Amino acid sequence: MEMDTFLYFVRQPVFLSLLSLLIAYALSVRIFPALIQLSIQKNLLEDFEERKVHTSKVSNLGGVGIYITFIVLLMTFYAFSEITPDSFRQRPGWIASLTIIFFLGLKDDLIGLSPSKKFIGQITAVFLVVMGVGLRIESLAGIFGVYELPYFASVLFTFFVFLLLINAFNLIDGIDGLAGSIALVGSLIFGVFFLSMGAINLALGGFIISGSILGFLRFNLSSNKKIFMGDSGSMLLGFLMGGFSIHFLNLALELPNVYPNAPVIVLAILSFPLLDTLRVFVLRAIKRKSPFMPDNNHLHHILLRLGLSHKQATAILLLQSLLVFTLAFLTQDLPIYYQLPIVLIVGVIIYLVPILSFKHLHAQFSNWYMNLFESETR
Repeated sequence: MEMDTFLYFVRQPVFLSLLSLLIAYALSVRIFPALIQLSIQKNLLEDFEERKVHTSKVSNLGGVGIYITFIVLLMTFYAFSEITPDSFRQRPGWIASLTIIFFLGLKDDLIGLSPSKKFIGQITAVFLVVMGVGLRIESLAGIFGVYELPYFASVLFTFFVFLLLINAFNLIDGIDGLAGSIALVGSLIFGVFFLSMGAINLALGGFIISGSILGFLRFNLSSNKKIFMGDSGSMLLGFLMGGFSIHFLNLALELPNVYPNAPVIVLAILSFPLLDTLRVFVLRAIKRKSPFMPDNNHLHHILLRLGLSHKQATAILLLQSLLVFTLAFLTQDLPIYYQLPIVLIVGVIIYLVPILSFKHLHAQFSNWYMNLFESETR
């Protein structure tokens, strides 16, 4: 009887979720120091490039620690949760896709990978999930008057969303803590949403990856034992955010009264990587450059040029992301054709107006300083 009571308690969704987060953090903070030491011993360190904001060599194997922690604990905690036959059949496809994305990024981190080969690998991983697991966006819930999507359009749109998010998170991984913080908030929100919808397996995934990211951020934001997540980490997080988003959209269709405007909430959660990627791609198109050609025109680069530190820039962009999500969450009872433009317009203002204000203040300060300097030298 006591054993039955114990098993009943440990299998409670909230307990499992919190425990998974804590254990993931505890495991990851043991793994990352070992990866840092391995990188130093084997000289697996990222070289300085002109467009990058670090001038010293740093390990970029953070994605290895995130991947190991996530996969090991996900399989461990699944043993204590209720697994349906469908989810059991889907598990190998998910793990295979995650592994492809991880090793694709790892190869790029260690020896480099051409954009075409990277893109082919991403398509392969997404194919396994969309066609093998059967995960796809089935409806737009009324956005632009579109509800259920035809099968072929659904498959194409799902491919687009996955590839967009994989590369969006890869693009925003330019300063300490940014990609990890955005992914951390997103995975925590999705984890809570999945718990409220009774999807314990998905909730476990959200909380386990949250704990892994927390452990990573402890070292990524450190001044001495620093580690980058690399492409293996940023692409993995982008892939997971895509999977969480699509699962949430499909679950919301089954529970329309819980989260009535789920697509807008997803857009709000991922607002920063989506907006920044769209903005950069448009700027590169105007300059007739490849959208995949790296540069230093991202929002975080602008904040750094205005004199903010890595942590300050990350904190501002994370706060802006949380404000956009809060707006979407508080207005979710509005009809979607009202809520969507409100969130889009206010969201753009939240992200861009502070940067324009910083630019103005920075220009004013620079002019004042130059005038002061000239007056003193006369």
